[in-house]
Amino acid sequence: MRSTELLNYYRNLSQGLLTVVDVETTGRYAWSDRITEISVLQATLADGIQQQRTDLVNPQTRIPLKIVQFTGITQAMVEAAPAGEEVFPNYLPLLNQGVLTAHNVAFDYPFLQTEYARLGIQFARSESEQLCTVQLARLMLPDLRSRSLPELVKYFQFPVGTSHRAEADTLACWLLAKTLLLELLETADPILLARFARQRIPLKLAAQLLNCSQVQARSRLEAAGVATKFVGQGRSGTWMYRRGDVEQLAEQAGSCEPANQSSNFSVK
Repeated sequence: MRSTELLNYYRNLSQGLLTVVDVETTGRYAWSDRITEISVLQATLADGIQQQRTDLVNPQTRIPLKIVQFTGITQAMVEAAPAGEEVFPNYLPLLNQGVLTAHNVAFDYPFLQTEYARLGIQFARSESEQLCTVQLARLMLPDLRSRSLPELVKYFQFPVGTSHRAEADTLACWLLAKTLLLELLETADPILLARFARQRIPLKLAAQLLNCSQVQARSRLEAAGVATKFVGQGRSGTWMYRRGDVEQLAEQAGSCEPANQSSNFSVK
């Protein structure tokens, strides 16, 4: 979506119920790792927090030491907790309500889907029913070096507990969503759009905005003289561009033909 569409999208989401979720896990991969803790908080901008529920979950597997050190959740803690078949069905009615919200929803959502699939329960929410506060923070806070939740807690001085525990992170995610969405509602469009334009976006997203392949997009962007920055290393890295530069180029030409070297495109 382009900046004006994103502005309308987030303003529409802000009007309804947000179901904020955070899960702590035994590792990074939903297909092989398990949830050790879950918290769900429901709130609206109009009425604030309506309810929050948190449970430890017995993953029925060992928690790697590095994960114990990261989250503070020990093997003894989860062995005293109920297993997933006792916990997750109780959360399903909450998770099926409102806009599913998380700080990096692309991490939490697959874990939830996989845990429910193990129980023979289908859990699916469309993209229009999801809100990722990482993506929102990148858009609203383009000049910050980090949009990790602990760093944002420090930046805004949110009164929450220790990071990397589900209850504290869910509360922090809600406070972040509330802060940024209220600013979206209260700030004039030109100011917001100018801020959006400073966001750095990866080549994959730039290609979507230009409606062409990544190879074609990079060629067009290079030909137009758009400033770029490579982030990461090797195959794990990507070229990054200012959103405003990409959208300006997209407005100048609707086709995916390589940009002419004499383009009037101005780099910011």
